[in-house]
Amino acid sequence: MSDTDTQVAVLGGGAWGTALAQMLASDGRNVLLWALEPEVVADINQHHRNESFLPSAQLSPGIRATGDLAEVADCGTILAVVPAQHLGKVLARLPDFAGDLVICAKGIEQASGDLMSDVAHKTCPNAALAALSGPTFAHEVAAGLPAAVTLACEGGQEQWERLSPVIARPTFRPYYSDDLIGAEIGGAVKNVLAIACGVVDGLALGQNARNALITRGFAEMARFGALRGASFDTMAGLCGLGDLVLTCSSTSSRNFSLGKAIGEGQSAADLMANRHTVAEGAHTAPVLQRLARAEGIDMPIVDAVVALLDGARAADIAEGLLSRPLTTESRPA
Repeated sequence: MSDTDTQVAVLGGGAWGTALAQMLASDGRNVLLWALEPEVVADINQHHRNESFLPSAQLSPGIRATGDLAEVADCGTILAVVPAQHLGKVLARLPDFAGDLVICAKGIEQASGDLMSDVAHKTCPNAALAALSGPTFAHEVAAGLPAAVTLACEGGQEQWERLSPVIARPTFRPYYSDDLIGAEIGGAVKNVLAIACGVVDGLALGQNARNALITRGFAEMARFGALRGASFDTMAGLCGLGDLVLTCSSTSSRNFSLGKAIGEGQSAADLMANRHTVAEGAHTAPVLQRLARAEGIDMPIVDAVVALLDGARAADIAEGLLSRPLTTESRPA
């Protein structure tokens, strides 16, 4: 594969980054995949596999891995799939980039309280930003199973018309949005709520309880989004409610699996210390709580997740949520 043939790069060699590279290469196009781990780079280039993070997939020979960020910066489009808490550090090492930078990481930076677009603006000020978010599991996308996502373009229709042909594939369907903030908030908040739903499953509280939590969790997501200027339609779409329902309903979700283990009585601290992959919701929950309280937004489920991660008993937290004062349902303004 020659560098001149490669127009799109994926920044991040974890499960989701590898799955996106596989999807992008599915029509025969060349894709450059940057990975931090030398063993991942070698595995992809020598064996067309990523046994460390996505062992189920036989990867396309059109994917070439690299550990050189300068190579990535030569591509016209970069999909940034680095874990949220590390995105800023990686982008800061990227040579000046003025192409399309598509944020695929879902979270809020703990140190600053910034969304990923804020992080990208600071580190890549000349890039044209977009966000790709929606209900997707990496192993299904890598296998070519159908998926639909939101592609939110800060540059509006002009950027969409440039980016959508680069990203769309027969089984990977992006929908246009100009609500970058909404797309990011949906992706960040749903990870926290998925931990709570996992706890409900681990406590064996039943489907009624889990679906009540999804619904009330969506209300929290929409309240937070409304205050930040996100459209309710975005919150109710693929990157908000759609992603929330998926990640709150399956052990294929890393955040749901973490919550389930906590609900079953395992220590949150031990689980986090021993995880090979990142459960972004555990990092997002404390900063989301901090931001919500500063803005006067009531997010009791987020508060409950923070308490659980700090070591509170799952049964006590569930009892506390169930004993909250009765109130009415209302749509955010």
